This record gives sequence, C-alpha cells and structure tokens, in this order.
Amino acid sequence: MLADKGYDSDAIIELITAGGAVAVVPPRSNRLVQRLCDFALYCERNLVERFFNKIKHYRAVATRYAKRARNYMAFVALVSVMLWIK
Repeated sequence: MLADKGYDSDAIIELITAGGAVAVVPPRSNRLVQRLCDFALYCERNLVERFFNKIKHYRAVATRYAKRARNYMAFVALVSVMLWIK
C-alpha cells in the first residue's frame, strides 16, 4: 500500500501488515525510530495521482452520473483509452 507521510503511525502500519500488504510509507522526519521505505516504489505513487487527476477532468467521472457500476466503469475505461491515445 502506497501512502504519504500523513499515514506514518505505528497503528496504521500494523493494520496494513496484518492485512497481508506491504506498507510503503515514508517515515516522518521527527520519528524517533526511522523505518525503511522503498522510495523508488513510493515515487510511482505520483503517476497514479496524476492519472486520477486527469480522469476527473471529465465531468461524468468526477460527478458519477451513471447509476450502475458497470456503466461507470465503462466510462472510466473509455476516458482511460482517450488519455492513452493522446
């Protein structure tokens, strides 16, 4: 699970690892015991955030006008293809 420094607490990290996931959360600078973090993987988080920002520029995705999940996901797929073609 990729998250930013705001989610760097022992309770959240333990919850993530108890669920079977790997926590990729950079430690805060004021933390007494610094944890290790895969910063190369953490930098990939930026790509995901930028993708969600781009698809939210389409009104039907941002406001979710579609009542059914399959229609909404079809429009998200369409927008993704349109962004990929650009």
